Amino acid sequence: MSKTQRATVDTLMRQGPFDGSLPPEQLRKGFEAQMTSGPAPTGVTVTPSILGGRPALTVEPESSPVTGTIIHFHGGCWVFGSPATALQLTASLVRRTGVRAITVDYRLAPEHPFPAAVHDGLAAYRDLLGQGVPAEQIVLAGESAGGGLTVTTLLTAREDGLPMPAAAVAFSPALDATLSCESMTTKHDADPLFTRADLTSVFAHYLAGQDPHQPLLSPAIHADLTGLPPLLLQAGSNEVLLDDSTRFAVRAATAGVDVQLDITADVPHVFHAFEGQLDEADAALDRAARFISAALART
Repeated sequence: MSKTQRATVDTLMRQGPFDGSLPPEQLRKGFEAQMTSGPAPTGVTVTPSILGGRPALTVEPESSPVTGTIIHFHGGCWVFGSPATALQLTASLVRRTGVRAITVDYRLAPEHPFPAAVHDGLAAYRDLLGQGVPAEQIVLAGESAGGGLTVTTLLTAREDGLPMPAAAVAFSPALDATLSCESMTTKHDADPLFTRADLTSVFAHYLAGQDPHQPLLSPAIHADLTGLPPLLLQAGSNEVLLDDSTRFAVRAATAGVDVQLDITADVPHVFHAFEGQLDEADAALDRAARFISAALART
């Protein structure tokens, strides 16, 4: 672990903290510029595609692919973000596993509030099954809001009687739209990016006045988690969303789900984005890749 690297990342993030009060269009432009300003990912090919009726990017390894497909959901508080903003993270999983990934451009709020994104997540999974890809060769993954969408896709697929995928991975997932967990307060000073007030502002676009105390909005506290496939949740100790992962993992384990909770000390929300700059990011991605490969190998 590198204290210097962690301090550098913390300082960098504090220089441009998140402002949830900004108009959605401004949030989108800023995030797109920030996340797509670097070089194109190496070791993969990227092809525009369609999944579940939505635009997507298919990311494949340049070397011989391993059997399997990752459906990836990008982050962005259900208001901003795109497959392009998540491309580096998607590519990192593809390089490490050799498995192709399809990252979905699900509909965003406020134009398309809850449950539009949930419907798109389910449609993507249903479409891939309809193409003849066996459930046991599919892994769902996502970061932040996309981690939440990973979980709600599992829940809606289960309710529709669809077979569960081989596994799912959620990076710093948003799993409690009530924003009621203790880490919202206890991690206020440690988190260099989010505050409860900013998340309340931006989540309001997605909620559109709806009660957040619903299973598909706050699965960490309200969903029935029985029957879900093996899960890996990764988060940093310096994020206000930490308890979204910890509470969900405890409830999942109580429901008989094979769940791994992987917390890295002194790193922020979706620290995985600092691959190559933060040793902890590379190590966590390596662990996630081993989890995915092991899940697919069990088929």
